[in-house]
Amino acid sequence: MKTSLMLSSALAAVIGCAAMSANAAPSADDMKKMEKCYGVAKAGQNDCAANGHACAGQSAKDMDKAEWKAVKKGTCEKMQGSLMAPKA
Repeated sequence: MKTSLMLSSALAAVIGCAAMSANAAPSADDMKKMEKCYGVAKAGQNDCAANGHACAGQSAKDMDKAEWKAVKKGTCEKMQGSLMAPKA
């Protein structure tokens, strides 16, 4: 009985993780409708490497000008972000 419950729980966890990762990755068509927006990502919500780290989700502070987030085209400047990376 306990083994069956553990197997069911493990299977539910695997299915849940697969569903979440499928929703998190935008398609190529979605990415064509997006643009990099610098200075709008909150801490831990950046989309890619910058500021000496190599992964998404590693920004250390809110609205860091060197961190970027993908947003719908035409919305970056409305959010007071920049389409250009800051100069080094």
